[in-house]
Amino acid sequence: MKIVVIGGSGLVGAKLVDNLRHRGHDALPASPHFGVNTITGKGLAAAIAGAQVIVDVTNSPSFEDAAVMEFFRTSCRNLIAVAEAAHVRHHVALSVVGTDRLLESGYFRAKMVQEDLVNASRIPHTILRSTQFFEFMPRIAQSDVSEDAVRVSPALVQPIASDEVAAALADIATASPRNGMIEHAGPDVFHLDDVVRRVMEADRDARKVITDPHARYFGAQLRDDALIPDEGAIIGVGRLEDWLKDSLLSSSTEGRLPATRYDTEGYREHEDSAIARFGKQGGDTPRGRGVSPRELTVER
Repeated sequence: MKIVVIGGSGLVGAKLVDNLRHRGHDALPASPHFGVNTITGKGLAAAIAGAQVIVDVTNSPSFEDAAVMEFFRTSCRNLIAVAEAAHVRHHVALSVVGTDRLLESGYFRAKMVQEDLVNASRIPHTILRSTQFFEFMPRIAQSDVSEDAVRVSPALVQPIASDEVAAALADIATASPRNGMIEHAGPDVFHLDDVVRRVMEADRDARKVITDPHARYFGAQLRDDALIPDEGAIIGVGRLEDWLKDSLLSSSTEGRLPATRYDTEGYREHEDSAIARFGKQGGDTPRGRGVSPRELTVER
């Protein structure tokens, strides 16, 4: 099966391409690095020609309200137009748990527009909403330019390894379309400020973490449960402490976490490789029972 991964040179995209190829599929990475640009449309039709499935894991290079809205609206519209003309049978899109609860944020308003476009198109689809990647956590501290302290909300969070998100996307891409949304989260629930504190300690960042219920997250004030999934989410198995240990061991910068970089075209690039972990059978979330990616109906 030909599966095109839009954003296939990024953090999740590159892992997804490798995962699909390991399963025997014809997985094509599509990003500006490979001559495909969803904003200008360059190379898009040629990349998608003959594909049965497309998976969109792109991200905006700017989180400024107008820029991020323009990115997701234009990119998604162009992608859908080309995919409809190519008779693609399944459109998979990666989104974020809590998107519809965080519309105070320009970033999440843009993600909601992306989801709405996918839902409104004629292409059968599945949206996977993931919680925050472990790899994203250092960026919360790095985004605060204060020299002495970082203010972080104590809202609940259920972070996950990007390897597991890639594995779940591979399961979804090779299954029948749900024409709906699935959520995916890690096995453990933390307070966001506690996770940031642990990540900063591992990264030798000496600044103090101040617990602040009014601290903003992408411009939105967080309710306690805004970032955790509802009942029925896919629950992963990779744990934060294991990721921290693996990341420190594999980092080229001794004693520091590997950096996640964001290229100017908006596709996530990551410098570290980690051990792949796959979802367990079932599991529990604070809101109820989870499901496994293997419970999906796989096309043969």
